[in-house]
Amino acid sequence: MSSLTHSPKTSLSRCPAGSFGWTPLISTAGLFFLIGFVTWLNGPLISFVRVAFSLSDVGAFLVPLAFYIAYLLFALPAARIASRTGLKSGLALALAIMGAGSALFGQCVVLRSYPGALGGLMVIGAGLTLLQVTVNPYVSLLGPHDRAAQRIAIMGLCNKFAGILAPIVLAAMVMHNISGVAEQAQQTTSVAEREAILSSFTNAIYWPYLGMAALLGVAACAVFLSNLPDIDPPETLALSSPGFRITPRLGFGMLATFLYVGIEVLAGDAIGTYGQAFGMPLDQTRFFTAFTLFAMMTGYAAGLCLVPRVLSQERCMVLSCVGGILFAVAAYLTTGYVSVLCVALLGLANAMIMPALFPMAIRNAGRHVPLVSALLVMMFSGGACTPQIFVLIKPYIGVQAAFLMLAVPAYLVLLGYGVWFSIVSGTRKTV
Repeated sequence: MSSLTHSPKTSLSRCPAGSFGWTPLISTAGLFFLIGFVTWLNGPLISFVRVAFSLSDVGAFLVPLAFYIAYLLFALPAARIASRTGLKSGLALALAIMGAGSALFGQCVVLRSYPGALGGLMVIGAGLTLLQVTVNPYVSLLGPHDRAAQRIAIMGLCNKFAGILAPIVLAAMVMHNISGVAEQAQQTTSVAEREAILSSFTNAIYWPYLGMAALLGVAACAVFLSNLPDIDPPETLALSSPGFRITPRLGFGMLATFLYVGIEVLAGDAIGTYGQAFGMPLDQTRFFTAFTLFAMMTGYAAGLCLVPRVLSQERCMVLSCVGGILFAVAAYLTTGYVSVLCVALLGLANAMIMPALFPMAIRNAGRHVPLVSALLVMMFSGGACTPQIFVLIKPYIGVQAAFLMLAVPAYLVLLGYGVWFSIVSGTRKTV
């Protein structure tokens, strides 16, 4: 078995793949494609459930809440599972859980049970939690530290490419006439007729989600039977483990991760609601998530070229945070499609934050890597909290002011972490 610590051979390898070669990296890239496709369906799903279940914005935004709260609830149990099963079996189990959640979601939507549908999303989130707890440190530590951002950027390209496809596929298969359905359901005075319209609309999502469940099941079997290295993480997973403490670097990194994921999800999943505040029709806003993810793909591609040849990953993160602040302010100062474009461009700023942030936070964690990784994955629950705060405050201060109030402080904290880390690393202090 291999381990998640650097061997001398790994340290000497200067390509992004490290001494393990390209096969594990390509395999994990395929997994990140699946992660991206499943995760970024949430953006168009918000519009879907709003119409299908006649919900307010607060009710519809329970979609990302149910999905991302799973990271908070299941990260530590997932880390324990991963430590006992090893990488390959853990990945296969995660994919199987995601498949079960997809089938549950599709079935509950057809039965017109919104709580059941949210339960299905939480099951999918639990599977993704297990996947993230194992895959993220694996990719981070697959080669030299100064190229970890490159490897994660490759994962990000696959993730966001799938994320671009997801809303387009869902819109084409399920939501091609969402504005017409919403108008018909609103205008009819007959309860029975209205239910018939909405039932026909919701039935269209059943087979796509059942097909996705089948695909995830096949992927689970393929991973289990593959030659992917079965890496065994160390057993150090308890918060009371000897020698473990939440250092300033880790504590600050956890806060930064929580805020970052919240803003990433807000820019991707809430951009449709943001556009609707300017009177844009559902037939247009259903595609807006893809624009944010296209901007993120552009950022990942730029990061692959620039890090570490031109910029260190820490410096790239600092510049990304500055860009995020500028785009958020520009979104506030403009209106209509220009403002929406500025929100989408936050994807460009966000792209290289996580590829730098995750390796920075787990650096020097040693045998505690699985526990540190689990704690960071718990912070992905920022994706549950930030969008909910957004929809709760926007009726009182306006959609643009709400977005600005959430985005700028988050980027300032991230900027502070990047600057602080660079200073500490430059002076070789222990944190």
